[in-house]
Amino acid sequence: MLDEGATIPFISRYRKEATGSLDEVQVAAVRDQMEILRSLEQRRKFILETIEEQGKLTDELRDKINTADTIMQLEDLYLPYKPKRKTRATIAREKGLEPLAEKVFAQGNFDLHAEAEKYVNKEKEVEDADSALDGARDIIAEWINENSEAREKLRKLFKDTGMIRSRVVPGKEDEGEKFRDYFEWNEQLLQCPSHRLLAMRRGENEGVLVLDLAPDADEAIALLENMFVKDRSKAAEQVQAALVGAYKRMLQPSLETEFRQFTKEGADEKAIVVFADNLRELLLASPLGQKTMLAIDPGFRTGCKVVVLDRQGKLLENDVIYPHASAGERRGAEDTLFRLLAKHRVEAIAIGNGTAGRETEEFVRSIKELPKEIMVVMVNESGASIYSASEVAREEFPGHDITVRGAVSIGRRLADPLAELVKIDPKSIGVGQYQHDVDQALLKKKLDEVVESCVNKVGVEVNTASKQLLTYVSGIGPQLAKSIVEYRDEHGPFRSRKDLLKVPRLGEKAFEQAAGFLRIRDGINPLDQSSVHPERYALVEKMAGDLGCKVENLLAEKELRKKIEVKKYVSETVGLPTLNDIISELDKPGRDPRKSFEAFQFQDGVNSIEDLREGMKLPGIVTNVTNFGAFVDVGVHQDGLVHISQLSDQFVDDPNKVVKVQQQVMVTVVEVDVKRKRIALSMKGQVQQKREQPSSKPKNNSAPQKEQPKKGSGNDWQDQLAALKGKLGG
Repeated sequence: MLDEGATIPFISRYRKEATGSLDEVQVAAVRDQMEILRSLEQRRKFILETIEEQGKLTDELRDKINTADTIMQLEDLYLPYKPKRKTRATIAREKGLEPLAEKVFAQGNFDLHAEAEKYVNKEKEVEDADSALDGARDIIAEWINENSEAREKLRKLFKDTGMIRSRVVPGKEDEGEKFRDYFEWNEQLLQCPSHRLLAMRRGENEGVLVLDLAPDADEAIALLENMFVKDRSKAAEQVQAALVGAYKRMLQPSLETEFRQFTKEGADEKAIVVFADNLRELLLASPLGQKTMLAIDPGFRTGCKVVVLDRQGKLLENDVIYPHASAGERRGAEDTLFRLLAKHRVEAIAIGNGTAGRETEEFVRSIKELPKEIMVVMVNESGASIYSASEVAREEFPGHDITVRGAVSIGRRLADPLAELVKIDPKSIGVGQYQHDVDQALLKKKLDEVVESCVNKVGVEVNTASKQLLTYVSGIGPQLAKSIVEYRDEHGPFRSRKDLLKVPRLGEKAFEQAAGFLRIRDGINPLDQSSVHPERYALVEKMAGDLGCKVENLLAEKELRKKIEVKKYVSETVGLPTLNDIISELDKPGRDPRKSFEAFQFQDGVNSIEDLREGMKLPGIVTNVTNFGAFVDVGVHQDGLVHISQLSDQFVDDPNKVVKVQQQVMVTVVEVDVKRKRIALSMKGQVQQKREQPSSKPKNNSAPQKEQPKKGSGNDWQDQLAALKGKLGG
């Protein structure tokens, strides 16, 4: 199905019988593993053909290559046959020293000096016996380097005992203050958390730190000695010297590069998973729904930009107010708000949480005449400025400046976060960690998949959706999304899903992939507003016919639906998983899977970091979750950090098990550093808010020890906070 162009949302939702009900994560894992295996087979084929062309492919080597199950094993086997640039070993071979190398490598008792004298050849620049032995050692070193068993054993040693060591570049102490925690640091490589590894690599890239990744050299050399040194002869001494050179010149740098890449990929994957999880929570945040909205983009000197949006998010009017200036201008701001509220019958007010956000909220709430039924909500405006300056915003509002566009984005974000956030590059939304340090291609791929997953999970109203939102619908993409909007603008709203086939270049395959995720309210067919796929309409009609009613009656009357004998409709192509989904959808056609909106209000009187005091207990909203803790907005323009050790009274190994982005929490202020704008918070002793996913059981029932950990342990939340600037990715 993947090869035929089926999308992950489509396969996991509409092909459950074929997959055994694999979910999106599992289908994606199948796809990723398939790509790895195909790449492996392609490389295996190339290696076999290359070695065969050289006339060196033995049956034993062929078997080893065919049974290798990782790319590293394949490359180790290919290494001796891989075309090489000129090396010290190839130069030695050109001098005719390979026979000497073979005899020395075999070891045993013979006159080493006399044997080496036989290869003295001044024309080939082999001046004496020592020169001949030098060349022989170069050849032996290359053999050891290309030995697949040796590389595999050293690889295991790197994995089991390898250390990452970090030290400051002399003279960079002041310049690299944000990396101070890593000026002298070491820990086991594979135990190093992803955020710490990425922080150290950033320090290295900025020229502040030097990193070494390797096991103990003596241990590595001893391993090679056990493999290649056979006796105590003079020849064995040459082999021992050759293997030391092989390790220091070739094996250690090669394997360090390999493990740098390996651990970087692992750290990238973990960081991207954190980013993807946060993005999913943000995209699936509770929508306020279709309401006439007044949105405010706050500001001090330049004033607050005010817009009014209708229930479909269309801009009705815009203005500027100055509530933070003189008393006269404040009264003028109140008058303007009252005029707009009354004129457009506003149902909710959205206020951006940026500069002057809390002060503007305080101003709005202080208006005594403000109707109580009008909800006032602070909105996370992260990324709104990116949208307002984008081509998308210019296309939507060509006659308005970026300040108006930003206010529109704030209002729409409250009404439907998903529909608005899809217009912004996910990296600009402000969640995750080290997004600029990880593999950018992989990051984009994973984040696009998250957006696609969320859009298709919620479903899209085809007659009101933006081009950007339609782009993420299964099977559509940018060009078809543009065609759908253009067709809609020219011909009016779609009356049925089948009308989509009239859109230029939207064929049967795209229709199959997209139709179930597109909604048409008040269409010709009542099933068009549901997630029932058109390919199953006949089945639903049969259910209705068997009960002597119409589909409309089946949707409207619960008692009728209870009479459906589900097993009666099982066939070769339709099983219970699909049938159960259909019955569930008939109960609540087109239901929004997102949670109901819950109003939130910050603590009155706490508007800036200067208002915070140690011991304060405050309501807050989680804005970001990382491997080392969670960031919480308590309404002071500067998010505070709840370190992983402060998230719960019990042991926490993964912050995502305790908190999610957009979760409402209660926190205690532990420490405030006004000068550096850093806030340490704690959630210990707080009742955890309910979440969709329950926390897994802790590893133990005891609270973390209060003693200060040793320097360099990475567990001290205060040390982590002090290095926060270096640990965040923007």
